[in-house]
Amino acid sequence: MGKRLVALVAMIGLGLALPVGAAQAAGKAATKAGASTMPGPRTCFWYRGPHNKDPYINVAYPDAGAFYWSAVASIPKGATLRLKGQYPHARYMSFVSYRATGQAVESLPDYQIAPDPGSSNPFMPGADRSAAKRSYTVTVALRADSKEAGEGKLVAGDGSNTLRAPLVDNGNSAVSILYRIYANDKAHPVTGGMPLPEAELTLADGQVLRGEAACQAMNTRQTWTSDVTALGVPVTQYLALRSQPGKPATWPAQPQMDWHVQHPRAAVASIFTGGHEKDTARGGGEFYPNPDNRYARAMISTKFGPVVVLRGKMPLTPTTQNGDKVMGQGQLRYWSLCSNTSMVDGRVIDCLYDEQIPLDADRNYVIVLSKPKDRPRNARPECGLAWLPLPEDGDKVGDPDFSLLVIRNMLADPAFAQSLQAALDDKDLPKMGEYLPKGQHLFPNTVESLFPCPL
Repeated sequence: MGKRLVALVAMIGLGLALPVGAAQAAGKAATKAGASTMPGPRTCFWYRGPHNKDPYINVAYPDAGAFYWSAVASIPKGATLRLKGQYPHARYMSFVSYRATGQAVESLPDYQIAPDPGSSNPFMPGADRSAAKRSYTVTVALRADSKEAGEGKLVAGDGSNTLRAPLVDNGNSAVSILYRIYANDKAHPVTGGMPLPEAELTLADGQVLRGEAACQAMNTRQTWTSDVTALGVPVTQYLALRSQPGKPATWPAQPQMDWHVQHPRAAVASIFTGGHEKDTARGGGEFYPNPDNRYARAMISTKFGPVVVLRGKMPLTPTTQNGDKVMGQGQLRYWSLCSNTSMVDGRVIDCLYDEQIPLDADRNYVIVLSKPKDRPRNARPECGLAWLPLPEDGDKVGDPDFSLLVIRNMLADPAFAQSLQAALDDKDLPKMGEYLPKGQHLFPNTVESLFPCPL
């Protein structure tokens, strides 16, 4: 049985044709086998995922406060693909289409997805988040021209419930789609309490396929053919960037914590080489970004001190994790800070999002970052301090003191001028004022003295 299962799974992975009965049996067997080795729900359509921090699939800088699933599908000529689902119990959801290079094409976020007749959208401001009827239908449309990804701001949709994907091969090319859920309610982990959206394929002759039949028609288990460098920077390139002539071993980390707007790959490289370029792309660059976010990076080295203390002001965001009944509004939909290894493997260590961070009466926060062995005893929520672990193994390729920090600002209110969405270049970052955290390197005993735990 084991050898037969392996053979069937191998045939599926290579995209080889199987008889319908064998294909269905293989699909069920592969799903059962995959569930025993890789945690998290998935389907024959949402075949890769979920992405999150370990022990889930951990690549391309996943946010630990979110879960992502990936689908690769070849839509038959003349066919129409629809995604039918139910809005999850979460802060945010979206569908995003991508190019093979990891660049976002278009995002269709929750608030732009109109509900099916008789249902309601719980992501609209003031909506009932616990509504029982919460169904929607999204159409995937192939188009020859590419639409620019969004800027991460709240903008009106066109009301069509359509996600546009790039057309490459005369109507029969593979499309790449990611389904994301951020900040599940605590009572509804991973999928937000709802099944993953179902693929419904209507063929040119009007026949409607669902489940395994739809997956077979779209070859959703096909071998991944995207550029592997879309998931990370090759080691040789990274080592060359890190070893700049005349620069210290900590380069490009600085004692004062320099933040950089996330750019496309060439501009990311210029962080190491100097002469940082302006962001001319939209959607946050490459590495499969979420175009509803804007990002900032900081590269740090614990050679300057084993503990990093970040202080800043938290933007207003909705509160949802405890099952709030009504959907709120804010300056941002979501804010997070993540600790990562490096651009080589794109692995996240952990993240904190807005509701997980202690705030004072003026929404100021203190976040302490260190390796677990250097964690100050007062770096705990009950002491008013948030704590985020740094990677034990550094950048994975020889520098155990290196860490990469990433900040996310999601769906900014256009009137919020201090968001990352308003910063197209590093020189714009000071305009964020207290909303861009300031960092300093300290030692555990110093943190314990400067930030006494309340009695």
